[in-house]
Amino acid sequence: MKTIATTLLATCLVVTALYASAAKTTPQPAATKKDAEALVERGAYLVNAMACDDCHTPLKMGEDGSIAPDMSRRLSGHPEGMQLPPPPKPVGPWLTSVAATNTAWAGPWGISYTANLTSDAETGLGSWTKENFVRTVRTGRHLGQGRPILPPMPIFAFRDLTDRDVEAIFAFLQTVPAIKNRVPTPTPPAAK
Repeated sequence: MKTIATTLLATCLVVTALYASAAKTTPQPAATKKDAEALVERGAYLVNAMACDDCHTPLKMGEDGSIAPDMSRRLSGHPEGMQLPPPPKPVGPWLTSVAATNTAWAGPWGISYTANLTSDAETGLGSWTKENFVRTVRTGRHLGQGRPILPPMPIFAFRDLTDRDVEAIFAFLQTVPAIKNRVPTPTPPAAK
């Protein structure tokens, strides 16, 4: 009786192990084109709802004196050829100074420039992987391990996004036409 019970137990363990192994190696069905389109559509919705264009798309002056995002440079970040003078010193309770394009911000952290989020492989996110992007959002560090992501980027709020939403944002950004625009590296605060 003991031998039969031991044999049955061993057989159950082997079958369970084989089933678990097969489940791990069974390929999952590839995402359909419809799934991929839905992911990009969700990402576009999130980028718009989270107002990413407000800082990552340079502002321009209209002929009528209005100010609006320059959608011909959508999500390309701070213009590489735009040289800025030193920012004014904050006065009273004011904390920051902002460039007219809304793409450079100065404060106690130094000067930060909004990143190029287009699909350009050299100067934007085109060479990034989904994992790089997710790690950046989760850690608040460039590529998930480099320099800190600086204000005004509300990285502390974006950390609460679901993985699926972060992946959707990345999927959408990969569809944004590439704009070659090398954004300056942040400037550290002036020594006191």
